[in-house]
Amino acid sequence: MHLTGLHVYPVKSMYRLSPDTAAVHPWGLDGDRRWMLADPTGRFVSQRENPAMGQIRVGLLPGGTLTLTAPDGSRIEVPAPAVTAGDPVADVEVWGTRFRAVEAAKEAHQWIADHLGDYRLIHLDDPRARPVDPEYGEPGDTVSMADGFPLLLTTTASLDRLNELIAAEHPDGHETLPMERFRPNVVVGGSEPWAEDGWRRIRIGSVTFKVVKPCGRCVVTTTDQESGERRGPEPLRTLARHHRLMRKAAFGQNLIPERAAGVTGDVLGTLRVGDDVEVLEDGAHWPADGR
Repeated sequence: MHLTGLHVYPVKSMYRLSPDTAAVHPWGLDGDRRWMLADPTGRFVSQRENPAMGQIRVGLLPGGTLTLTAPDGSRIEVPAPAVTAGDPVADVEVWGTRFRAVEAAKEAHQWIADHLGDYRLIHLDDPRARPVDPEYGEPGDTVSMADGFPLLLTTTASLDRLNELIAAEHPDGHETLPMERFRPNVVVGGSEPWAEDGWRRIRIGSVTFKVVKPCGRCVVTTTDQESGERRGPEPLRTLARHHRLMRKAAFGQNLIPERAAGVTGDVLGTLRVGDDVEVLEDGAHWPADGR
C-alpha cells in the first residue's frame, strides 16, 4: 500500500490544498485547520450550514499569512494574529469543546461578512489549546480545529466499492463521487475495500499513527466541492444501508500521530505522496449495524 494523496484545509470547511509533502505535528498536518469561522456565539461554522464556504480558495504565505479568494476574484491577505501581538482573544467552540483562540483583523471580518455572512475569522494561535476526546486519546493529545482528531484517512479501494454500491442503488445512473467529497488528509491506495476498518496502528513513511475511530459522515459529503451545490442524498443513503459503524454512516478512519523514540519538538516527521503504508496492528472492532 502507498500514500496517493495529501490534503490540507487551512480554514475549516473551506477549499483544500494538495501538497506533495506535509510535516506532521501532534495536532495534525502542517497548516491544517488552524483557522475557522465562528458565529456570534463563538460556535464554529462549516459547510453543514453554509456550503458556499467550500468555494473560497485559500493559500498560505511565508510567515503564516492566510490568503482568501472569492469566486468573484476578490482577494484578501490576513496575517496570522497572536496573543503575543495583543490581538483580541475569543472564546470559541467546536463540537462542545470550548477553548481560546485569536481573532483576525476587523478587515478580515468585513471581507467574510461580504462573502459568507456574519462570522468572525479565528486563528488557533496555540495548537495545544484543544484536547482530543479523552475517550479515544491519551492525556496531552491535542487537535487543531478539525472536527475531532488530528488526521482523517480514506482509501481509494473503499471509494471504488462505495461507488459500485451507489451505482447498484441507481440503475438509471448516478455520478461517480470523487474523494474530495470526503475531505480526507491522507489517501491510501492498494488496500482491500473497507480494510481500514480493521487497522489499529499504521505507519506512513516514517510516522506511526493510532487508528482511533471511524468517521461518521454528514451532509458535507453530499456537497460538490467544486460548485458548492448540494447533490442529493448520496453517499449518505448508500452508506447508511451498506456501511454503518458505531450507528453512523461511516467512511474513513480518524488518526492520532505517535511520537517515535528520539523525536523531539513539534515535527514528528514528514509525509510524502508515494510513501509506503504498513499496517502495524490490526484487529480493530467497531460495532457494525447494517454493514
